[in-house]
Amino acid sequence: MVFPRRCPDQAIADCTVAAMQIRTALLAVVGIVGLAAAGCSGPELDSAVFADTPKVVLAPPQVNVLPGMPPPLDQGDVYAAARPGHLSEAMNGVRNLVYVPNSLDGTVSVIDPNTFKVVDAFPGGEEPQHVVPSYDLKTLYVTADKVPAGTLTPIDPKTGKPGTPLPIQDPYNLYFTPDGRSAIVVAEYYKRLDFYDPHTWQPQGQLHVPDCAGVNHMDFTADGKLALVTCEFANKMIVLDVAGRRPVRTFQLDRVPDGMPQDSRLAPDGRTFYVADMMAGGVYLFDGAANQQIGFVPTGKGAHGIYFSRDSRRAFVANRGEGSVSVLDTTTHQPIGKWHIPGGGSPDMGGVSADGKQLWLSGRYHNEVYVFDTDTGQLLARIRVGAGPHGLTYMPQPGRYSLGHTSNLR
Repeated sequence: MVFPRRCPDQAIADCTVAAMQIRTALLAVVGIVGLAAAGCSGPELDSAVFADTPKVVLAPPQVNVLPGMPPPLDQGDVYAAARPGHLSEAMNGVRNLVYVPNSLDGTVSVIDPNTFKVVDAFPGGEEPQHVVPSYDLKTLYVTADKVPAGTLTPIDPKTGKPGTPLPIQDPYNLYFTPDGRSAIVVAEYYKRLDFYDPHTWQPQGQLHVPDCAGVNHMDFTADGKLALVTCEFANKMIVLDVAGRRPVRTFQLDRVPDGMPQDSRLAPDGRTFYVADMMAGGVYLFDGAANQQIGFVPTGKGAHGIYFSRDSRRAFVANRGEGSVSVLDTTTHQPIGKWHIPGGGSPDMGGVSADGKQLWLSGRYHNEVYVFDTDTGQLLARIRVGAGPHGLTYMPQPGRYSLGHTSNLR
């Protein structure tokens, strides 16, 4: 379904910026938390101006990090190491390719981002879901989770070729603890988080989370000690003590009764978490210590994946249900624009190119991949791939280490 646009994108952006400037001035004088912007109207502008705002003063990120975790380069930006050109030694010789797992036909499509052409395809296991960079960035893993079995298929990013699949039960998603000591296999069907040695893949332990139906995505606090984890089918979030491997808090989400939280990402300032909810149509805000929910920002129908610009100034939220991408200002956490896919689409998961100039997203229900210009929001390409494309990954990526999913590097 194509939703009508009441204002051109640039006009929306201009009006939103003006509204935010006026709103900021009023906040400084009388503490008003919302205002009506003049000159433009519509759901996108309304979301920008009237979205819920943080309710507490947020503390700066912690400096006492999880033992073994690389210290942050910048206390004010957890993604400071992922600027354009900041490639680690592990990226030497890595081929410039995009890997797309196709969940419905069991393949991985490989795209040359210079030509926007599919140049290879290979088996990815039964129901491949995500392509995940390893903590040390030397390997990619295709997570395939058809129960009761499951596999992780390694890919050598220097050749672009797959290796022998590893038998791992139900790896819907894959993350790594910030100290690099454990891989966390998200066994969604079994409501478990399974811990493995990330080099030998020997089991280290399991955490059963029976109240977290649809355990799905996560991200870590700035100090690496906690993880904020989504429970897609329970309308909940849980907070995980990383070292203790135990849940310490649970949040019942309150925007809609049938919420389905998706991606969980720490904002660049380390003081705020974003959690996309596809049924609520927007992004929950939690404080950076994962102590409380502090707001909600409407973005669009089917809010799903969350990614950040290379300068950390913007967040890109894929609205899968309406074929759009919302752009948030990471200082105010408010919308400043929206990019629409001509004719509609289903943008899901992906990542930003190494130079930051492009946003790549899978089209989950359209068997295609979308490429956006991150400066203009223009759709540069839509590329046909296999059936049910999901968590694509672009390589190489800047950053020192990977926390998992499709492109969460710090």
